[in-house]
Order: sequence, then structure tokens, then C-alpha cells
Amino acid sequence: MPKIIVITSGKGGVGKTTTAINLAVAMNYFGEDVLVIDGNLSTPNVGIHLNAPEVPVSLNHILLGKAEPFEAVYEHESGIKIMPASISIKESKRAKPEKMKDFKKDFKKISKHVIIDCAAGLGYEALCAIELADELIIVTNPEIPAITDALKTVKIAEQMKKPIKGVIVTRVKKDKIELSPDVVKEMLEIPVIGMIPEDDFVKKSINIKNALVHLYPKSNASRAYKEVAAKILDIEYDSKKDREKVIERLLKKLGLKSEHH
Repeated sequence: MPKIIVITSGKGGVGKTTTAINLAVAMNYFGEDVLVIDGNLSTPNVGIHLNAPEVPVSLNHILLGKAEPFEAVYEHESGIKIMPASISIKESKRAKPEKMKDFKKDFKKISKHVIIDCAAGLGYEALCAIELADELIIVTNPEIPAITDALKTVKIAEQMKKPIKGVIVTRVKKDKIELSPDVVKEMLEIPVIGMIPEDDFVKKSINIKNALVHLYPKSNASRAYKEVAAKILDIEYDSKKDREKVIERLLKKLGLKSEHH
């Protein structure tokens, strides 16, 4: 059964778009067919993150009745399908986010897994995207203001009777200041399904305008996204094994042998 997962957060800047894209690429890494829709019509980022800022047909055209959903789908080199929203201010003003729910069946015909990158915050646009969800994933950072906003999202999801798969905590430094996974789980009362470490490769991938999991598949953050994808798909994935291969390859290049066999 195809499923729509909406990636949401109570506030902006917590890594929602990065998570939507890389979770999709991680699911595709396991052989799944995934579509990412940019449900953030006022400040769309999916196309910008993936070097497709302007496309001939966007989600906006669909919502205005000017195109069929399949016409706004683009194959990305990372293996996923994307449906960007228009970055034109004029186009975004004309967009009617409430129309998205009319295309729920059409979106599900395009891919088995549909991931929607939701608008930041909890305004009308975000609520329209949440309305589409079969399941929600909340993205937050391990700090009190972000968790407080995430908690508001949990409450709204409960009011809208939308099941929450769990929370993904990004930019994890594992220092003494940030909140631990147990505290986050206790505060939000939902499972923590991923802890994505602070990783310079995330910034590099954004600068290069491509998906982290595609560019740097063995990086710490990539392997953390693969762990989340494996949980969602209910399959086995050994993050440690994924890392060791790279070390062994490096040692081979240096003409050395690994001591860990």
C-alpha cells in the first residue's frame, strides 16, 4: 500500500528539508521507489537543495489545474523522484495549499513512498500538508525551544488524528548541553526514530546542491539516515559494517592491512 509521510517541524531551520530528501534517498538506497514533494509553497527548498530551482512544470501548476501530477515529476540523479514547488513569489501567492488534498490518490500512484516536505511552523500551509499525511515524522533539534515547538506539532497531530511515526533529532553533538534521546522521548511522548549527528558533510552537500546520502553515503549523518530508513522499511541494516568498508579501502590505498577481520 502506498503511503504519504509528511516531514514536519514546529519551527524552521531544524533540518526538515535535508531530512526529507536524505530519508528518501536512504529509502531508495534499499531499492524503494520514492517521491519527494515540496509542500512548502511559500518558501520551497527541495528544488534549491537538489539543483533544480526552476522547473517547467511545478506543484503550483497542478494546484492551479494547469497540469497533471505526473507532469511535475522529475527523476533526480540520486535515484529519487521529486516534485518541486515554484520559487516565483508571484506563483507562490497564487498557490492554494488546501488543494493538495485533492491529489492524494494521484501522488500515491506515482510512487510507493511519498515524502512531503512541509512548510515550517504550524500555519495554514503546514496544516494543509499535515492533512495529507498517512503518517507524520517530526524533525527537531536537541534544545528546549525546538522541542517546545515540536511538542505543539505533536498536540496538533493528535487533534487532527494523524499518527506520528516518531521524531528525528538532527544536529546532534553529544555534548553536555544538549538534551539526551531519553529526555526528548519523555518530553514529546513519542519514539525517537533517529539521531542525526552534526556532520560537515551535510553542509558540503547543501553547497554542492545534492543529497548527502548520494554524495557521501558512508558519512556519519548518511548512515544515521539509512538507519531511520531501515526502521521505516522494517529491514536489517548494519551501520557499523557500512563504515568499516571505507576504512578498509583507505588502508588498502595506503598499502596497509586492517587489523579488524
